[in-house]
Amino acid sequence: MELAIRARGLVKRFSDVEAVAGVDLDVERGTIFAVLGPNGAGKTTLLRMLATLLRPDAGEAAVMGRDVVRDPGGVRAAISMTGQFASLDEDLTGRENLVMLARLWGFRGRAAGERADALLGAFDLADAGGKQVKAYSGGMRRRLDIAASLVVTPGVLFLDEPTTGLDPGARVGVWRLIRGLVAGGVTILLTTQYLEEADQLADRIAVVDHGRKIAEGTSRELKAQVGSGVLHVTLAREGDGARALAALGAGAKRDEEGGLSVAVADAAGASALLAALMAEGVGVADFRMGQPSLDEVFFALTGGPGDSR
Repeated sequence: MELAIRARGLVKRFSDVEAVAGVDLDVERGTIFAVLGPNGAGKTTLLRMLATLLRPDAGEAAVMGRDVVRDPGGVRAAISMTGQFASLDEDLTGRENLVMLARLWGFRGRAAGERADALLGAFDLADAGGKQVKAYSGGMRRRLDIAASLVVTPGVLFLDEPTTGLDPGARVGVWRLIRGLVAGGVTILLTTQYLEEADQLADRIAVVDHGRKIAEGTSRELKAQVGSGVLHVTLAREGDGARALAALGAGAKRDEEGGLSVAVADAAGASALLAALMAEGVGVADFRMGQPSLDEVFFALTGGPGDSR
């Protein structure tokens, strides 16, 4: 396995707060790796250390074979990064932004304009290239921001919450662009708080909470960690919710369908929980077994709900 990113024991402290607490990562080349966690989990700090924007307080990391502390220039030459908020000049047109960046990267004369036009076409922005960025929609801005990070094709592209604030249609469009970049050989490490985004895009997912990596694997592997299935229960009486949650035990929660759900190891475990509900006098209108969602995995691992938008 050829690695694009290797990190061991990365630590970053801010005063008495340990924002990242000993994180290990292995990211294979040509894949999408998602770092999933709630706000304040340490995702952005981890990404900024790997991108050489923050110096680790402990641990080591290499990106495309370059050490982030000993050879930050070599790392920067091999990567690009797009943050949560578009880093564009809103008073310039989309094309002018890209031409300016191309010139900063060393494109001369007509070559800068040709590179800008190629990127506008690739990101379905050719018709909008002559408009000021301030007139762009959120989805258009995000596409232009990612295009700007690809003026020179990087070995690794860091995307910090790339679809934050976008509507569902624009989010799907960005996902399509990300898949296309990976098909072209780019390795992508993205941070997200959207469970669906990690489930849809990532070859592997690391779950981070309070600065620590608490789980890692494929979406299927993570789902397997919370049991082989999930028991979904619809109550006969709405007022029995509190008693039902107590009877189902730790990990039980209200689901999006208005019922309750809890991870179970097998059918025998589901039967035992249904018997516990009956013993408490809780009426069950319906129940079914299903596979755990990534949302349920996140709840089981962190003790709190994720953002499944």
